[in-house]
Amino acid sequence: MTINFYQTNARQFFDSTVNVDMSSLYAAFTEQLAPNARVLDAGCGSGRDSKAFREMGYQVEAFDASSEMVTLASRHAAVPVRQLSFHELTDTERYQGIWCCASLLHLPASQLPDAMQKLARALMPGGVWYVSFKYGDSERVKEGRHFTDLNEQTFSKLIQPLPGIHIQSTWLTEDKRPDRNETWLNALLRKA
Repeated sequence: MTINFYQTNARQFFDSTVNVDMSSLYAAFTEQLAPNARVLDAGCGSGRDSKAFREMGYQVEAFDASSEMVTLASRHAAVPVRQLSFHELTDTERYQGIWCCASLLHLPASQLPDAMQKLARALMPGGVWYVSFKYGDSERVKEGRHFTDLNEQTFSKLIQPLPGIHIQSTWLTEDKRPDRNETWLNALLRKA
């Protein structure tokens, strides 16, 4: 269902997100990364963040489940973008940084633990991992997309079973898009 939304609305979604200023969120993530680190943009959407990280000098790889978004993102970001779902990720200890900006929230709550396990496995020891979810504690479908909202407690429960992963910090932000009035839960995770 959610993939169909992005297949059908890829250009409109690209246009509405590609120029959003995410620099304050990038800073929290990149200050934890070594120069030239390998970063995975997981569920990359428009490729906006992939492009920003590439321009900062990181080795960026990305994936998205929608073939239409993959096409737009790879063109925009000029990085390798694979068509892949979270459940198909098989990388092991490959990335020093993983960026999941507004992507994991499209998974049903029942599928989040498996996706988180796969991402945790892909992160190198000492690596940093950014995630964001709309703030709340419900699952819903809105305009053809599934959303799982998390708060600090539900997020903490999700992270608990991941071996070696701990929450470094969480904070709330308002949506960066001028036409939106939503609160986001942001988190930085670290792998021991």
